[in-house]
Amino acid sequence: MNVTLLLLLILILEVSYLVYKSSNVKRTNKLNRAIFIDTSALMDGRILTAAQTGFIPEKLVIPKSVVAELQLLADQADHEKRSRARRGLDAVGELQALPSVTVVVLDDGQIGAGGVDARLVELARKYKGSICTIDFNLNKVAKIHEVPVLNINELAGSIRMAFLPGETISLALSQKGQNSDQAVGYLADGTMVVVDKAASQIGKTVQVEFIRSLQTAAGRMMFARLVKVVEKSESGKDKLSTRTEGRKKVVKNSSRRSNSKASREDSLIELVNNQ
Repeated sequence: MNVTLLLLLILILEVSYLVYKSSNVKRTNKLNRAIFIDTSALMDGRILTAAQTGFIPEKLVIPKSVVAELQLLADQADHEKRSRARRGLDAVGELQALPSVTVVVLDDGQIGAGGVDARLVELARKYKGSICTIDFNLNKVAKIHEVPVLNINELAGSIRMAFLPGETISLALSQKGQNSDQAVGYLADGTMVVVDKAASQIGKTVQVEFIRSLQTAAGRMMFARLVKVVEKSESGKDKLSTRTEGRKKVVKNSSRRSNSKASREDSLIELVNNQ
């Protein structure tokens, strides 16, 4: 009798082990080579467009720790981050509704002292996957651990339309730049445009002329200046409502200008990295 019970117990243990092993194999196969999405990519929102157009592979994994971080930001952060976090939570649902991709919300348990970023790197290494992010620091950490990174900023920078020096567009100026006389606007793809001597035009849509672009590790930024806009006065005479800035100035001290220009670029790069 005891022998029969012992054999039955052994049989139950073996079956349980095989079921557990089989479920682990299925889970590993399901997550193998998947893309693990971080908080910044969901808050940015462009991953949804990439998935809709078929540029994102079909296996996407969103750890529950990422969802929890979005919820925390949506509840406690300042107004801007709260709005972006809510957009990130909406993006999770919209990705799940897409027929072209398979989205797995992974229960990754309690996170350690390294936080959500460390957990993403750990999961990507475990399942030989990659990380989708626009987070500058996570990008660097993942590369140190030899984890492939899909950076949406890099993708957008590679395929975006290039504006050449001398081209003009209408641009809405939304905030001050690093210097008090600068204004900042954004192109449709998120590229920052710094407009010199345009602080008084913040809140308006103006015509700007591109001067040049600057590629940084955090993305591309453009430099521009205000252009001439000719209006008709009541008397019928033309008048200049906005002048192109800086064209008639004569630079007497080139070395001083060069040093000032370098310092200004360093400040602007810092501004981009802090966005």
